[in-house]
Amino acid sequence: MCRSLMSTSSSVHFSGFADGPSHSEVVQVLAGKGATSPCSQAQRWEEAHRVSRCHAGCAEVDSLTEAVAGEGFLLGCISCKRREEVSARATVDWHFKPQQEEDFRHIFHYDHPAAAVLHEDFSDRLEWQGTLNGDVQIGAVYIQNVTFNDTGTYRCTFHRTLFLPLQLENVVVEKEVELTVVAVANRELTAVISEIVMYVLIVVLQLWLIVVMVHCYRKIWDEHEAREARRALKAQGLLLGSKENCDGVQAE
Repeated sequence: MCRSLMSTSSSVHFSGFADGPSHSEVVQVLAGKGATSPCSQAQRWEEAHRVSRCHAGCAEVDSLTEAVAGEGFLLGCISCKRREEVSARATVDWHFKPQQEEDFRHIFHYDHPAAAVLHEDFSDRLEWQGTLNGDVQIGAVYIQNVTFNDTGTYRCTFHRTLFLPLQLENVVVEKEVELTVVAVANRELTAVISEIVMYVLIVVLQLWLIVVMVHCYRKIWDEHEAREARRALKAQGLLLGSKENCDGVQAE
């Protein structure tokens, strides 16, 4: 039995499982479009990449979608198995469709342990950064020296064979990444907001500190004046008492 999965937006569709009656289920997966979140997207991808490559688990996250010309870029593609305990083997193919073109070009193929660059435009520029065994769940590739001609749609295709107890099951997973190449990296919105909040907090805290210092100074000054006033009254009282004693002695 063959199970097919297709991802073109923010979800994939499962159908025809061998371990039960035919049904469908939608789950959130990597679609190639960036998502705004409080944490950096690069950090989320690197964390998922590191966890999955260490076989401690598998997390499907969005790939980055903006590359800087002249620099390297990691094309992310993760396809997790529904059941980690099931043995499997997978191959990965990458296809590329430039902007304003209709046809995809086959640019890369990985069948552990062999990796092959299949298009001259990416010769010596593609490097496998995915799972380093036959049970591939990360199909990431690294593009070196990105150019503006690399702008377009990248399609990552997993051909997975699940070794089930009673039979083999073939799974095909496709995911797309819309890559944009820019001259200068754009700062993430969350980073800009965080910096603005930081400066606002610094200014507010400084103003609050000044207000507290002025309040404390005025309080200390008022206490000082009150203490001096009490001393003056006490001295005046002693002076009046001494004068009365002197007047009494003279009268006698």
